[in-house]
Parts: sequence; structure tokens; C-alpha cells
Amino acid sequence: MMPQQETADRRAEPSVTLAVVIGAHGVNGQVRLKVFAEDFGSYKSFNQGALTLKSAQAGNNGLIVRFAEVADRNAAEALRGTELTVPRSALPPLGDGEYYHADLMGLPAVSTDGSALGRVVLIENFGAGDVLEIERPDGKRFMVPMNADAVPEWNADRLVVTADFVE
Repeated sequence: MMPQQETADRRAEPSVTLAVVIGAHGVNGQVRLKVFAEDFGSYKSFNQGALTLKSAQAGNNGLIVRFAEVADRNAAEALRGTELTVPRSALPPLGDGEYYHADLMGLPAVSTDGSALGRVVLIENFGAGDVLEIERPDGKRFMVPMNADAVPEWNADRLVVTADFVE
């Protein structure tokens, strides 16, 4: 019974998307990726072992990679739109004040005055830093910059927003 429990626990672990396949490259099964991680090449296995990275090189608009399981252009084209994921536990540890977007998504948000605000539903970056979009229970949304003034505290259970930033 123990091995079944371990398997169930592994499946329950959240995954994080590191890239998405945006198309085929050439005729030998290479694909072009839009990459969301700085250290994509340090990961070798994606999508619970379904894809194994053989090589990666910089392309004109993203990364060009070869997977062991993709032999030709048709197979590469079939991957278009596929998100490449790794388990959350495979990501490097974070320093103080750092966070992964995946850890903030879905977190309940509360105000410093104690009132419930809703949940984090989107994270954008328009060039000056991350901006969180919080959806209230009534469906209305508001945005908050992800900085120490607006979000003085967060953990795995909740995100605290300074009352002055609440709309």
C-alpha cells in the first residue's frame, strides 16, 4: 500500500510551466520554444518524463531544442502549444523576498485591516515589476504592485495587501 501512496503523492505535486512549444524548426524534429525560465537548459525531463531534452540553442525568437522522443517535423508540429512542465520541487530554492509566480497564483488575499479581498488570479509584468490581479468574490478585479509597500507579507497560505492599495 505504501508504493500506491507515494505514487498518489507524486501526482499531487504541483507542476510549473517553464516554456511552451511555439512551432517546429527544420525537418529533423527540433521545436521552437517561448521560455519563461532563466535556466531552462538545466532541466532535462518535462511533462512527467514524457519529453527528454537532448539539446538546446538560442534562436532568433526563443530557444530551439531537440527532444529524444521527437524524430521528425510532423511530430514537432504536433507539439505546437504544448506547455513544458516540471514538478515544483525541481525548482531552485528561493532567497529572502523572492517568489515564483506559481506560488502566488490562487493565494487568498487579505487586507492589513483584516478584511478578505479575494484571490490572486493573474500576474503581469509591464516592465517596472510584477503586478498582481486580485479577484474579489463578486468577480470584480483590482491590481496591486508586488512590492514591499503594497504587499508587506506573503506565505504559502495567504497574501497580505496594504489597505491603502485596496480598490
